Amino acid sequence: MARAGDDIATAPIDLAIARIRAVYSGWNRDTTVGQMRSDWDAAFGGTTVPVTCERVSAGGVDGEWISPADPRPDKAVLYFHGGGFRIGSVSSHRDLIARIALAAGCRVLAVNYRLAPEHRFPAALDDALAAYDSMLRQGLTSTNIALAGDSAGGNLALAAMLALRERGLPLPVAAALMSPWTDLAAVGASYVNRADADPIHQRPMIRALANNYLGEQGDPRQPLASPLYADLGGLPPLLIQVGDRETVRDDSVMLADKARAAGVEVDLQVWDGMIHVFQMFTEIPEAHQAIASIAGFLFRHLHLKAGRTSP
Repeated sequence: MARAGDDIATAPIDLAIARIRAVYSGWNRDTTVGQMRSDWDAAFGGTTVPVTCERVSAGGVDGEWISPADPRPDKAVLYFHGGGFRIGSVSSHRDLIARIALAAGCRVLAVNYRLAPEHRFPAALDDALAAYDSMLRQGLTSTNIALAGDSAGGNLALAAMLALRERGLPLPVAAALMSPWTDLAAVGASYVNRADADPIHQRPMIRALANNYLGEQGDPRQPLASPLYADLGGLPPLLIQVGDRETVRDDSVMLADKARAAGVEVDLQVWDGMIHVFQMFTEIPEAHQAIASIAGFLFRHLHLKAGRTSP
């Protein structure tokens, strides 16, 4: 039982929340999107994880191979970062991606897909598909590629697979999704019943980001923009991790229910007390556990050798 004077405010989850709020608090109506992106990269960029990073063009999309020591050349993960399609980059997510790469013992291609409002839907999806195609052109087979992504990046991973299926093209073997943003209409009950618990994201912000991505006349229920509204049949196995405190919690829960009903293999993990993309924060013990679970998922579906642990 906590007592008066205990360091409740410095609990790991509170430290992570303070880091996020320290960035948001510096923004106002006059802050440019360029400044927001720069601030976000500065706050969350960098990594001390022992990986190598190689800048590349992935089908014309700026990208980076992030690799642990001695990865198998025939296996890879394609990663899409989050940020509401407005901010975020390989730089801001490099540490998270590196920890996944190290834990799985697998190289990861992360890409800087185009962001809104300069480049609205479907520009980001086009870039995701171009990056995937570039991996196939390099000689990788679809059965040796997994997708991964967080938040808007989880949306992109799903949308890319749906687009590939529509075109009759080979799908990746599996996808690991962290707090995927699957419903740009934001209709889930968690937008209401988690509003007090979520210290970061509220429905008005989510809808504003959706409008930024789609444009004022865009349809938030278009399946390639909001995968929750798609026919999910034929997708490969999915791992979905989400925090129980998130207003976007039901984006994951409803997607998992719909995917299972369509015959898709789904492992839904709802993490008690966790916030949006908690895996980014090394100060949170559950982040390490979640990354280990992602690594196990990749071991199974990419047929990798286990034995590494998340730093």
